[in-house]
Amino acid sequence: MGTAQATAHYDALETRDAAERAAGHFARLAAQLEHARARTAHYREVLKDTDCAAVTTRAALARLPVTRKADLHALQQARRPFGGLEATPAGDLARVFMSPGPIYDPEGRRPDFWGSARTLFAAGFRAGDLALNCFSYHLTPAGSMFETGLHRLGCAVIPGGTGQTEMQARVIADLGPSGYVGTPSFLKIILEKCDELGLAAVSLERALVSGEAFMPAVREFMRGRGIECFQAYGTADLGCIAYETEAREGLVVNEDMIVEIVRPGTGDPVPEGEVGEVVVTPFNPDYPLVRFATGDLSAVLPGTSPCGRTNVRIKGWMGRADQTTKVKGLFVHPHQVAEVLHRHALQRARLVVENTGGEDHMTLKVEGATGEAARALEATLREVTKVRGEVLGVAAGSLPNDGKVIEDLRKYS
Repeated sequence: MGTAQATAHYDALETRDAAERAAGHFARLAAQLEHARARTAHYREVLKDTDCAAVTTRAALARLPVTRKADLHALQQARRPFGGLEATPAGDLARVFMSPGPIYDPEGRRPDFWGSARTLFAAGFRAGDLALNCFSYHLTPAGSMFETGLHRLGCAVIPGGTGQTEMQARVIADLGPSGYVGTPSFLKIILEKCDELGLAAVSLERALVSGEAFMPAVREFMRGRGIECFQAYGTADLGCIAYETEAREGLVVNEDMIVEIVRPGTGDPVPEGEVGEVVVTPFNPDYPLVRFATGDLSAVLPGTSPCGRTNVRIKGWMGRADQTTKVKGLFVHPHQVAEVLHRHALQRARLVVENTGGEDHMTLKVEGATGEAARALEATLREVTKVRGEVLGVAAGSLPNDGKVIEDLRKYS
């Protein structure tokens, strides 16, 4: 495993000098770029005129083209299954997943493919722990993403997945896991079910939460239960990008990738502290993405973490650069709202996302939808987005004429 479990850090990479880290990254980057160009159809075109050996600084990296997550759906439709961005054929991978979009995501055969072990270690997980993994195991990669990291650390895993709240509560009471991995809102729901059924949940000491914003009300709820919760930020394309440590000051960037913050809609880096779009270049031989624009907003924090880790810190997830948003851990896209309307021959709507008591809710406001039509729309909304929502009929002409399809009213601080 290469991890000294008695130490505060996963390995020596986390505490190396910033200049040493930069030198290490850019010493590897030329070979990674050459690999991407040689082995993938997409980067054979994108990097055809690039002198890969000359990309030795962040400034040089910033001159390379950006590949956008928002474009993956179209790229994958043109070139199945991964848009020509894969360097390993699908049959040689360990798993293939589907994320909302739909977007197909590869998992290679390397141990801890998603880089979650380092993230879990920072959250206090250690060899011999029993962890309840409540990320989805069905089609989407999060369940595997964190299970493979837990196995790398030497933990045992209960593959809880999502739903079946009463069964999850009984598993906690019967098996006594010390850790939870999943969305924060689902952990709250499970603990409330334990209370309702009179089941003990005192074994839970720590949690690694991700997939949605960690709302202040939910954070306070967990603190009151004595559960140490740590956040992780990642994507289905990249794995674990950054993670919270005991310092509780931002999220430290994972060691096996280069993160930039750029002005949304461009590839131009913004000054430290300015909010922009997260762009990532991972050192992944199977899926060698280059300057991958996630569509997520964040900002770099100045200085280094008091926990001793010296890598760049970001503030965490601060919303979306476009109108795409996450509801209950799943992305909801403007084109999905358009699909719902198209199926019912309707023209104007706005999807409003709110959070009450730590739980996400979404309401589709539709001009001219009432009664049975509204109920039919609710079924279509759930089918298309995979998230339950309400439909509210509003008067014709009452929605703002501002081009906004999704409005996120949640407060993140």
